[in-house]
Amino acid sequence: MAKTTPPSKKHTKYICLPEAELPATKEDFRKTSSWRIFRIMSEFVEGFEFVADLKKAVAFFGSTRVDWRNKSYRDAQKLAYMLAKEGCTIVTGGGPGIMEAANKGAYAAGGESVGLNIQLPQAQMVNEFVTKGLGFHYFFTRKVMFSFACHVYVFFPGGFGTLDEFFEMVTLVQTKKLGYPVLIVAVGKNSYWRKLRNWLEKEVLQKLGGIKKEELNIIHFVDS
Repeated sequence: MAKTTPPSKKHTKYICLPEAELPATKEDFRKTSSWRIFRIMSEFVEGFEFVADLKKAVAFFGSTRVDWRNKSYRDAQKLAYMLAKEGCTIVTGGGPGIMEAANKGAYAAGGESVGLNIQLPQAQMVNEFVTKGLGFHYFFTRKVMFSFACHVYVFFPGGFGTLDEFFEMVTLVQTKKLGYPVLIVAVGKNSYWRKLRNWLEKEVLQKLGGIKKEELNIIHFVDS
């Protein structure tokens, strides 16, 4: 794959929702709830308008703490490149790590490279390969946008955030809340997901009976 030059900032279309003047969360919410409701409403309105224009979108998730030296980073970049060449829009959280890799692959292929970023106290930066993006204050509004933006979700190895988004999407498919076919792919079948897959089968399915056998098929575990 050819070396990728980051886009200049003047070509990057990135929207960040305006900050609301909100009191500290420990204050009595009955005195502040109206402001929070307006903030949430604005994120939903802006978010739905933003994702409505995305076509053939594929979402990528994974660790923020890896770089080009990690195999998952390189695999994510390659897959995003291939999908973008097929006309798919690549959607990530807009940050570093696997998200950067996917956006980088999409940008190199000349495809649409989208970032749905989250505003954090640690100030998660938007990676330089996002050409169209939107920033969110609330995790839950951002996750709703992900669930409406795409029909394919690719999960690479990651931490709490990746696993949270992973089980959110699995649950939405399990409970048939999406209303359309969704493909969930977990990359790293043996190197990362093997113990979780075994735990779901032995503990959750067989011992607890917390899920049905066919519901394990919601997740497609792959090595490549």
